[in-house]
Amino acid sequence: MTMNGNAFVIGAGNGICRATAIAFAKEGVKGLLVADLDLDAALRTAEECKAAAQNPDFVVKGIQLDVSLPEAVKDATSLMVETFGRIDYCVNGAGITSASPTHISKIDFKQFQKVYDVNVNGTFLVLNAVSDVMATQEPRPNDETQPGRGTSRGSIVNVASITSTAALPRTASYTSSKHAVLGLTRAAAIDNLENGIRVNCVCPSWVDTPMTQRACDNTPGFDRLVKSQLPMGRMAMSEEIADSIIFLASSKASFITGSSLMVDGALSIRI
Repeated sequence: MTMNGNAFVIGAGNGICRATAIAFAKEGVKGLLVADLDLDAALRTAEECKAAAQNPDFVVKGIQLDVSLPEAVKDATSLMVETFGRIDYCVNGAGITSASPTHISKIDFKQFQKVYDVNVNGTFLVLNAVSDVMATQEPRPNDETQPGRGTSRGSIVNVASITSTAALPRTASYTSSKHAVLGLTRAAAIDNLENGIRVNCVCPSWVDTPMTQRACDNTPGFDRLVKSQLPMGRMAMSEEIADSIIFLASSKASFITGSSLMVDGALSIRI
């Protein structure tokens, strides 16, 4: 697969979106803006992307971004356009969870709000800003050899979760926030049909990321419990989720919008 154009990847300091940013570089994008709350992590990812890039004209930039701040999201989106001219692909994977599993009767409201500020408000703010920019862009053919595939002004992929469609015990903040990400994805897909912008999300189950590792560290026996519940006997690699994101973002998925792709190793269908 060869991907032309420019990509904006948010939450790219580690985990799924770090792997996604590197995958975009490998697939041939020309411009790439990687953003994360942790600037040092974003800059490290940018260097990894530079080393992996296949496009001889590749340019990458790493920035700090707090998706819970409206002006910060607007400024980052403007920087993307100023630097690269347009946004062809946007992946929003900024997300947090509670420090440890907590019964709903014991959840601190400030912690609940913090999860929503990033996972829900951040998703909305990115969709809001990026949709506005993409709507003004010139449409491009999805595949010049197959005109029937139509044109596109851009593609957005949100990182949701298996908890977007199911509930896990003692995760009310995270589970409900990821339900909201799925709802925002569907609403944005409907609104953006008229503008030729596709919006989808991936719904991973357990992925071997720093966030998952923190959960394992904070809860004795958690790692063993999780792996015992997974039909494939292991967690997903970040790169496996990134591959799914790249597919949804690409013109290979030109007739897919408003969808939630389960990348869960059969966990959601296990009886």
